[in-house]
Amino acid sequence: MSVTEDPDRHTRPQTTTDFLQSERLGFRTWSEADIELAIFLWGDPEVTRLIGGPFSRGQVQERLSREIATMQSHGIQYWPIFLLATGAYAGCCGLRPYKSEGGIYEVGVHLRKAFWGQGYAPEAARTATEYAFHTLGVKALFAGHNPGNAASRRVLEKLGFRYTHDEYYPPTGLNHPSYRLTSEEFVREQKRRIGGFDKAV
Repeated sequence: MSVTEDPDRHTRPQTTTDFLQSERLGFRTWSEADIELAIFLWGDPEVTRLIGGPFSRGQVQERLSREIATMQSHGIQYWPIFLLATGAYAGCCGLRPYKSEGGIYEVGVHLRKAFWGQGYAPEAARTATEYAFHTLGVKALFAGHNPGNAASRRVLEKLGFRYTHDEYYPPTGLNHPSYRLTSEEFVREQKRRIGGFDKAV
């Protein structure tokens, strides 16, 4: 299959159900049968050029297997996401262990090109962030991005993440700007968004 095919042809299987939803997106879990969906995402050079790609079919298969293993061992992964309105496959978003012994997880989102620039990245990341704090009770979230990815920086800042340091990322060979959001900061950001704080504070 070509990664440039119509994304609306690749939809959520009818037998699956979402364990998590946002206003426009449904989250489910990966299975080994999802290899073609994984290739449409991580096999696309444009999607992966800032995260160490392009990746071969074998590398994508390894990534898919790691996501499934992480779900089995930690109950989290970068879950595949689909549009609720059409079932179209949009990409993935979720969590992975970062410093799990300290209650810190990493959050990330990868979208297929057809879904860029439509607000899906912040919507998906906010949903995963809320799930991490509300359901999993994590102490903090970590996130990083390629230094050339201004869009990811804007998403993280919009969600309340604060820059902490640059961290070397082996797949790209670069130091990636890195951010953190603690549970306390998350609560404050939630209150700010709903107008809970005095504007003078």
